[in-house]
Amino acid sequence: MTTVASAPSATGTVRVPYADLIRFATDVFVACALPPERARAAAEALCYGDAAGMDSHGLANLTRLYLPLLAEGRADPRAEPVVLADRGAAVLVDAAGALGLWQAGAAMELAAERAEQYGIGLVSVRRATHFGCAGHHAARVTGRGMIGLLASNCGRQRIARPPGGAVALLGTNPWSVAAPAGELPPYVLDMSTTAVPTGRVRAAERAGRAVPEGWLAGPDGRPVTDPGAFDRGEAHLLWLGSGAGGEFKGFGLGLMVEVLAALLPGAGLGPEPAALEGDGRPSGRDDDIGVFALAISPAALRDAEQVALEARTLFGTVLDCPPAEGSSGPVAYPGWHEARRTAEAHRDGVPVAAPLLAELASVAEQFGVRPVSVAASVPVSAAASVPASAAVAGTEGGR
Repeated sequence: MTTVASAPSATGTVRVPYADLIRFATDVFVACALPPERARAAAEALCYGDAAGMDSHGLANLTRLYLPLLAEGRADPRAEPVVLADRGAAVLVDAAGALGLWQAGAAMELAAERAEQYGIGLVSVRRATHFGCAGHHAARVTGRGMIGLLASNCGRQRIARPPGGAVALLGTNPWSVAAPAGELPPYVLDMSTTAVPTGRVRAAERAGRAVPEGWLAGPDGRPVTDPGAFDRGEAHLLWLGSGAGGEFKGFGLGLMVEVLAALLPGAGLGPEPAALEGDGRPSGRDDDIGVFALAISPAALRDAEQVALEARTLFGTVLDCPPAEGSSGPVAYPGWHEARRTAEAHRDGVPVAAPLLAELASVAEQFGVRPVSVAASVPVSAAASVPASAAVAGTEGGR
């Protein structure tokens, strides 16, 4: 199989050793009072976005999201989640505001432990915080031969309007499903239920790029391609399927996530009476997020080796599908491109743009940690880059 580049190249983009990025992010989180093991897990979840080609959900969010959450006390670095109800295969957890980059992985691990006992494990979480790429956490269980599902609402943060509605009621409500594929890379579907997550809109704004029609619409319903219009309140985010008459599919999936991730554990709801006072623009805050973590063990139902063989057949057949005439690349399934980019990033370094490197250097100075080892970096070859559209093939990377 051919190797797909980790991310689109840009002027001043370099490859930074993966281990050094993990070390840097871990050091910063430790400086913010996270215990070392949690800090390491949070760093891996954060840097996964950069390594897998979803830089809108990577280290760019360190200063934009996670450090402010910790500084404002909206995320508690030393919070101890509490089990409120334990029914064996089903557990209700109060995350107590723990940093989601760590806590979501812990919830998936607990779900997997219960699945080993009961064949299925559900961990329902309230008072959670933003956890980055859902796929990173859901895929944790594939190494155990399990299927993982992770979903999250956005607490009381409302970003998207229902079809035909005048006020925002729901967040981007991401979810991910991951499954082992034999010796092939795991299947990892990671998507928002809106057309794209807000992180991709803001990444386009930082890069000075227009966004495609179908992502944003103005008050009159007409397409908007200026990404800055979203944060200026001049455009709203559309649902998955919008523009083709399928917006109720995306909206319906968003409501599904709200039911599973928020209604079930008793987390903050997007659609509640206070939302009706909105003016159409995003409102509320993403505190008291709800998380739905599910692990399923096929071995509890039938022979594990047979399941693995059939999974290899399923996903291998997808890869063997001949490409259509004029296709720019091989046929693949969600998770395949990300696995190739991640392997390349671990081997050759993670692509990091110069402005982000400068930002990380400021963070290092602020927290008194060793900066990223730029001297060990190498420029990203333009010949090795892929189009921005290919960089997120089959995935949306959560919020």
